[in-house]
Amino acid sequence: MQGAPDQGGPAGGGSSNGEDVAGRVAVRREQLGMSREELATRAGMSTAYLRQVEELGSGFDAAALKRVAHVLGVSYEELTSGSRQAPPGRGGPAARPVLQRLSEGECWERLGTHGIGRVAHTTGTGEEAPVLVPVNFLVDGRTVVYRTDQAGAAAVAPGTRLAFETDFVDEENRLGWSVLVTGTAEPITDTAATEALGRRPGGEPWAGGRRELWVRVVPGEVSGRTIRSLPPAADHGPRPTG
Repeated sequence: MQGAPDQGGPAGGGSSNGEDVAGRVAVRREQLGMSREELATRAGMSTAYLRQVEELGSGFDAAALKRVAHVLGVSYEELTSGSRQAPPGRGGPAARPVLQRLSEGECWERLGTHGIGRVAHTTGTGEEAPVLVPVNFLVDGRTVVYRTDQAGAAAVAPGTRLAFETDFVDEENRLGWSVLVTGTAEPITDTAATEALGRRPGGEPWAGGRRELWVRVVPGEVSGRTIRSLPPAADHGPRPTG
């Protein structure tokens, strides 16, 4: 049965999320190997009406869109707003992206005082894949510190070569940055120092537990890149390269 337009939505007008909805429907149909005609039939509407539902979004006929979501095996919210637990970057790049290097000072500015990042290291045997684990971190002077369990995946021996990375993505404005710190591990054994770090904002482990091992990443190299969108008026001539 063909649905009727939602009386609470805009009459005959488009929805700001229509393009996104159409894209999500198309991607999900492709994942399922389902044609638009098959989706329309199973959702109880004509193919032409389904196209309207896709293009005009949730403000046009919410009930019909809920039937589409049900057939596609996704929630109504995911179809209209995207998955809230999806990794960033699903919206795609900006029309005129520019990749630029960050100076070391700019890298430390973006790291701020604390946050969530990732630590990567290898066992040194050459037989196992590198270990990559998320950690909450603090910036202490010109070093990065994190706490972990003595037997955890982020626990490393003194002098271990490792890398720390964190980043930021602004989906709406299609911009972001990443910072990479490579260096060596230096466990912090001074009790007064670890207690002071634990009292700082971000010092409590997100994973819970005691997490009594504190590790300092002593930088050998600090690098970063930023992606921004080139303004339309500046879309002439050579672009900066990263």
